[in-house]
Amino acid sequence: MLKLSLNSICILSMLACTPSTQETINKTPESSQNKKAIQTKDYNPNKNVYFGDLHIHTKNSFDAYIFNVRSTPDDVYRFAKGETLKHPSGFEMTLGGEPLDFVSATDHGAYMGILPEMNNPDSPLSKLDMAKEMFGTDPELIVRAFNKIGDTVRSGIPFPLVYDKKVVKDTWERTVSTANKHYEPGKLTTFSGYEYTSVDGKGREQDGFAGGNLHRNVIFENMASDRVFSTLDSTNPEDLWDWMDSERNKGHDVIAIPHNSNVSDGKMFTTKTYNGDNLDLSYAEQRIKNEPIVEITQVKGTSETHPLLSPNDEWANFEIYEKLLASQVTSKINGSYVREALATGLSISKKTGSNPFKFGVIGSSDSHVAGGSYDEKDYWSKVGILDSSPEKRGSIPPNGSKSWEGIEQTERSKNWYSKWGASGLAAIWAEENTRESLFSGMRNKETYATTGPRIKLRVFAGYDYDASILNDPNMVQKAYKLGVPMGGELRPSNHAPSFIVWAMRDPRNAPLQRIQMIKIWSENGDNKEKIYDIVCADELTPNATTNYCPDNGSTVNLEDCSVSLNKGAPELKVMWTDPEFNPKDDAAYYIRVLENPTCRWSTWDAIKAGVSPSPNLPPTIQERAYGSAIWYNSKKS
Repeated sequence: MLKLSLNSICILSMLACTPSTQETINKTPESSQNKKAIQTKDYNPNKNVYFGDLHIHTKNSFDAYIFNVRSTPDDVYRFAKGETLKHPSGFEMTLGGEPLDFVSATDHGAYMGILPEMNNPDSPLSKLDMAKEMFGTDPELIVRAFNKIGDTVRSGIPFPLVYDKKVVKDTWERTVSTANKHYEPGKLTTFSGYEYTSVDGKGREQDGFAGGNLHRNVIFENMASDRVFSTLDSTNPEDLWDWMDSERNKGHDVIAIPHNSNVSDGKMFTTKTYNGDNLDLSYAEQRIKNEPIVEITQVKGTSETHPLLSPNDEWANFEIYEKLLASQVTSKINGSYVREALATGLSISKKTGSNPFKFGVIGSSDSHVAGGSYDEKDYWSKVGILDSSPEKRGSIPPNGSKSWEGIEQTERSKNWYSKWGASGLAAIWAEENTRESLFSGMRNKETYATTGPRIKLRVFAGYDYDASILNDPNMVQKAYKLGVPMGGELRPSNHAPSFIVWAMRDPRNAPLQRIQMIKIWSENGDNKEKIYDIVCADELTPNATTNYCPDNGSTVNLEDCSVSLNKGAPELKVMWTDPEFNPKDDAAYYIRVLENPTCRWSTWDAIKAGVSPSPNLPPTIQERAYGSAIWYNSKKS
């Protein structure tokens, strides 16, 4: 195994519906319609919830390989089934809780499989001077060689000596074959996928590698393309969508899932095209067809909202990570967060007739070691050898010290690794655990995200619900019949819609504290938002002025991370009606579920090491789930 001292180049590691009486505007592409159900033993016409991860890297990603990752796509699926893997630093990694229901190995399409070949003495690529430098012992030469790879990923201009298209194609074919080999309908659904790794450096030419993250994970439903379209084909995501359209016409249904918009430098949800033109109808329609969902949470932070965008949201300052990938440069905020984009999309729809940001949400991990670290108390971060220990992550003092006094953290641990989180998971409501059913759930946006716990969340909206439905044994069936689920759209009405919201805790995690409704709308060109606590645990009632639940008194003991056993709820259920509904305002509504506070991973690291938690890091967090929105359209479609 390659042993490197890479302090000088670790900066580069960051490259890394059931039918309803309501109608939806965005139609499912023809290739995903009228699919026959496999009818596995868990088939449920009212749908089950399935948890998974659609963002995982292996040694086939250039950044993972250079940091000693040697795991393969096969390991991704073994880990998802509950098997134990070895971390590059030697310790064992095992999934907490039950096996995952679905998963995808999504290595970078750019230079996929190239670095392993450069380090393979039987490969012609290993004979290149660049390979000898990269896998030699001189750190300066290693930096120089690896920078050439990183620079071309940023520029989109291939480095001709090492861009062996046959190696990339062969690696992709093995990736697809491995996904197919592990696919077990009804037990584990595996999707063929990869990451499109575009970085927009326009306006940041003087900031080194810094640029706006425009990364997407490209996920195929069943039959995959015979090649990947990477940033070396084009750095423009609109060209990716053109390619996806052409693949769909060949029978390869496919979606792209944007991620880490929080470090996109304001470019993920901009109101301009990649080349700076105004958005129009064709752009909006093509984008939402190809990108029906986005990743709202992962190890590199939360993309829901930012305290400066949502100053009245007491829970907005959650796992915020703002540094542009592979840099110490702070990302621009506007245009980088999901909640703002939901409001911006409403405004764009009024101008163009279509909403490019009418997306659902999921979570995933972005693990580069084949297995996601979803559990705060068993956290192994992301990259490989660079962030593998508490000391490297900045959660315990270096060199065996028991005190934080006088400790100066490295720039990487201070600004990068300590800000990362044990997140997240994707949740999909689907009739059964198959590619067709889960992919349809993603297309229909009946999805949600969690920061790691397997919180169960169900949301419906409609005009004909009666309060008695909450206790009806046929509640779900009636809710579908009379309304729409997450991802759906309500028809115009003079009456306020009612929302059925039902959440259940993960038995392995803390009880639930509250459920919040976040309402977003656009008024006279200005984005508006309001947060309502719609149900509280412990028989508490939201304050009539603030709309927030009172503190339920839940506590965390920072000496051992024990929590209150008599606070919070295993389940919360409510029907809520918008008290300030205006039938003339287009709006989006989504749910946020909060657990009681628990220890953050950094506090767990400190306790295990017998030291005090870092005074510079939050000692606790509130794990959560984010639902996909339901839209209200004030005009008939």
